[in-house]
Amino acid sequence: MSGHSKWATTKHQKAATDKKRSNLFTKLANLISVAARSGGDPTMNFSLRLAIDKAKAANMPKENIDRAIKRGTGELGGQRVEEELYEVYGPSRTAILIEATTDNKNRAVAEIKTILNKAGSKLASSGSVAYLFLRKGVIKTSGDRGEETELKIIDSGADDYEKIEGGYLVYTKMENLRLVSDALTNGGFEIESAELSWEPKDTVTLSEEESEKVIKLLESLDDLDDVSNVSSNLG
Repeated sequence: MSGHSKWATTKHQKAATDKKRSNLFTKLANLISVAARSGGDPTMNFSLRLAIDKAKAANMPKENIDRAIKRGTGELGGQRVEEELYEVYGPSRTAILIEATTDNKNRAVAEIKTILNKAGSKLASSGSVAYLFLRKGVIKTSGDRGEETELKIIDSGADDYEKIEGGYLVYTKMENLRLVSDALTNGGFEIESAELSWEPKDTVTLSEEESEKVIKLLESLDDLDDVSNVSSNLG
């Protein structure tokens, strides 16, 4: 479990409160639009299916989902939503990756820099932080039937898992996310979310006070409309 970060667990556990944020639908719409660039049919586009499932779990209205898909496929026109990855030297030797989906890169980077400056952190050059992470699939499940549950997770083809409040986080190779997600569903699991995430190869252990400062920074970044995901090697 050494590669699992404290922030990865924290952000999944706070998902319920995130649903109340006013900017959540903006984030979800941007994710859908980016995914829809590869095709507007979720049965043929797994990334789009994941984005739509995430939107539905947050009770995003169907008309918002349809509009986001059409924006991504070019049917509505307007400013194109782009993906950006920002690498950050965080407080107390931590490494941070910020995934942004935005129709205004200048606005996105300006808002990110403002938050980083307040925390005494700064953007890093391309490649100087990303090498510390691996791209993985992360599936959040609910429910727990003890050993039987864990055996089913192992049988699904997952690489690893960890117990969290109310369920499990299941880790897979990037290319196996769909297969493992389907296997868990067929095994009777309730899938709350399935997504690709940057997971740290190793983690940094900090004091409680230092950890709280890093978590506060990560939460502030995650609250930005243009930020779709934040990853850290905080242990």
